[in-house]
Amino acid sequence: MRPDPPGEAGFTLVEVLVASIVLTVGLLGLIALQLESLRATRSALARTQAVALTADLADRIRARSTPAAAYDCGGDCDDGDGGDAFAAAELAAWRETVRARLPDGTASVAYEAGAIARYQIVLSWLDAHGSRASHALDVLVGTGGP
Repeated sequence: MRPDPPGEAGFTLVEVLVASIVLTVGLLGLIALQLESLRATRSALARTQAVALTADLADRIRARSTPAAAYDCGGDCDDGDGGDAFAAAELAAWRETVRARLPDGTASVAYEAGAIARYQIVLSWLDAHGSRASHALDVLVGTGGP
């Protein structure tokens, strides 16, 4: 075996091992960043869905303001809630959409009577980070009159 001439040198096994470890740590950091990005995207999608769903029910309430308490669930919405058959059917369909679009999604609708009636729509779901998230919307409805 010939000795290396002076001035010529290559990488030692230790240098290659250290470079491999540094590269591996960097790649693991990129993977963790990508996973957190996916969680944030899922969380943003769920919040967007919640905003759209509350706006949908708010539009339904405004379009049909009589009878005034037609969409009142008295808190958490259950089967058969609603002031009449039409509102109960709309609430049931809306709740099914909430369950389909939001992970572990629940809905509540509360009504307060007055010259300007107030509905409070609250959606709650399981966030991508494993905690409960919610979105609330207050809807003011005139009860009619001259």
